[in-house]
Amino acid sequence: MERLNHRITLARRPSGVLTDDCFEVDDVAVRELDDSEVLIENAWLSIDPTIRTWIAHDTYLPAIEIGAPIRCFGLGTVVESRNDRYSVGATVQGLVGWQQFAVARSGLQVMPDGVQPEAALSIFGITGLTAYFGLLDVGRPEAGETVLVSGAAGATGSIVGQIARIKGCRVVGIAGSDEKCAWLTDALDFDAAINYKTQSVGKAIAEACPDGVDVFFDNVGGDILEAAIGNLALHGRIVLCGAISQYNDAVPGPGPRNLPMLISKRGRMQGFIIMDYMRQAKEAIDELSQWVAAGELVFNVDVVDGLDNAPGALNRLFTGANTGKMMVRL
Repeated sequence: MERLNHRITLARRPSGVLTDDCFEVDDVAVRELDDSEVLIENAWLSIDPTIRTWIAHDTYLPAIEIGAPIRCFGLGTVVESRNDRYSVGATVQGLVGWQQFAVARSGLQVMPDGVQPEAALSIFGITGLTAYFGLLDVGRPEAGETVLVSGAAGATGSIVGQIARIKGCRVVGIAGSDEKCAWLTDALDFDAAINYKTQSVGKAIAEACPDGVDVFFDNVGGDILEAAIGNLALHGRIVLCGAISQYNDAVPGPGPRNLPMLISKRGRMQGFIIMDYMRQAKEAIDELSQWVAAGELVFNVDVVDGLDNAPGALNRLFTGANTGKMMVRL
């Protein structure tokens, strides 16, 4: 019996906020597999801010083509296989896209039995790996130092702050509501939290970090990045993970005006892409698993049901409506 693939494809490139007419919904026949290919029936989709950049322009990956399914990481079950590495019935994770079925030949991670989908796509997936390697390899915090995290109530930021705490650092988070700030301090044991919507961020950072910021893990960019630079400690490090505050801008905003402070502070600012670390994934997953099992590290998920609701789930990341990892359950 012919399988139909329900998809959400890119209809046009956006200018500013994503709207419904950026996407098109269709159903197409699933083609026959070639040698070395597998067919995956998707069950869960990871909704991440980087999808917005893939829609708009070339990045570290080519821009999504008009008419192609929206690119994303996801998790599903192999239902047909012409590849000895992936058996029928295996649960796999990889770049699958906004569609019911995906065809792949490589780049898939087989998930061990017993791992819940929510954990596989969050703490043990791209989110957890990004937090782990971004903080520990790029930021390199030392016990006793102060770590500042923007987007701290989001999927990556909430994990970054907890890892920093586990490593003996003082942790300050920046979030967009009093409720999120309370979650950071009460549930995740951050030392302090700043509401960027109601407080003067630069002044609040100075008060919460009186000895300066040793490591700033930035998921936001823009004015918050500028405020963090203004409060950087001597030899401070800035980890550039994302710039979600600017992804919907039709015209790129100005960069931080105080970059010369990096000179006098002998500071370092470095970006990274998690794909550079995938060969080391097991190292991170092993340690993250130990922290989760010991109750030292918790993660939160925000689940939306139904493939057709994926565009709305993506927009939730830019309105601040989500807390923790955003994902879609098909």
